[in-house]
Amino acid sequence: MKTELTDLPLDQVRTLLAVVDEGTFDAAAAALHVTPSAVSQRVKALEQRTGRVLLMRTKPVRPTESGEVVVRFARQLARLERDARAELGMSGAGEPTRVSIAVNADSLATWLLPALTRVRHEPRLCFELRREDETRTASLLREGLVMAAVTSSAEPVTGCSVRALGRMRYVPVASPDFAREYFGGPLREALAVAPTVAFDRSDDLQDAFVRRLRRDRSGASAVRHFVPTSEGYAESVAAGLGWGLVPEVQAEPLLRAGRLVHLAPDRALDVPLYWQQWKLDSPALAAVARAVTEAAAGALRGGADSRPH
Repeated sequence: MKTELTDLPLDQVRTLLAVVDEGTFDAAAAALHVTPSAVSQRVKALEQRTGRVLLMRTKPVRPTESGEVVVRFARQLARLERDARAELGMSGAGEPTRVSIAVNADSLATWLLPALTRVRHEPRLCFELRREDETRTASLLREGLVMAAVTSSAEPVTGCSVRALGRMRYVPVASPDFAREYFGGPLREALAVAPTVAFDRSDDLQDAFVRRLRRDRSGASAVRHFVPTSEGYAESVAAGLGWGLVPEVQAEPLLRAGRLVHLAPDRALDVPLYWQQWKLDSPALAAVARAVTEAAAGALRGGADSRPH
C-alpha cells in the first residue's frame, strides 16, 4: 500500500473495522455512537489516503484485498492496546484477554483442547475457537478474523510467523460388516465404488487417498455421506455407513474394540499441520503458542518445530 500503516489515522482505522464487524455503515455508526455520515466520511478519507478501495458496498459489507490488510492491522492494534492497558493496570474490572484461534475439527477433537488447558489463565484469558477446514484456516488469519491458526499451509500469511507442528495421520478403515460386504476383491477397485463418508463437501481426503492408491485421477465413490463433526464422523464409519479416513488417534480404540478394521494396514495419509500467528509481542499469544507446540510434539507424528519462521 502507498501509505505506511503507522501513518493512518486511528479513528479512521477503527471505523473501518467497526463497519466490517457490524456489517453495515448504520450499525457501525450505532456501535461507535456517531452518525452514519461520519462513518461514511471516515471510510472515504481512509480510502483516499491509501489510494485503494477498502470496502465492497455489499450487504453485509466485505473488505477488499487491500481492506483486509487494514482490518488485520486494526485488530492487531487493538490487541496491543489491550495488552498495554493490562500491563499498566488500566484494564476494566473483569476484562479478560481474548485469543482467537482457527482450527480444523480433527485437531479440535483430539489434541488442541488439552493444549489450551496448559496455558496459565493469569491474567484472565479467554479462547475464541473458530472451526474450519485446515486448508481454509489461513484465510481467516489473512482476513484478520483470528490471531492464530492451525493450518495445512506452510506459506506464512503476511505479517505472521509459521512453525511446523507435525503430521496428523489418517488411516483407511471401515466396520467389519461393511468391509466384508464391499472389500472382498482388489482394494484399488473396491474403494472407487464403495460408499464413503466425508466430513463435508470440501473434504477431499478420501479422494486423495484413492487417487494415490490407483495412481490416476479417479477419486472415491460418488456415493458418499457428509458428517460434519469429528466424533460423529468416526462413529458413522464404525456404524457401517461407509468407509473413511479416520485420525489415527481416534481409530485406535475403535480398532482395538473390533468396531473398525484396517482396509490397508500398510497405507495411511499424513496431513502436515502448521501454527501461524500474528507477529505481535503479546504475552498471551506467546503462552498459547508454547502450549500448542508442546502438545503437538506429543500428539502428532514428526514432533514439532518450536522455532517460528
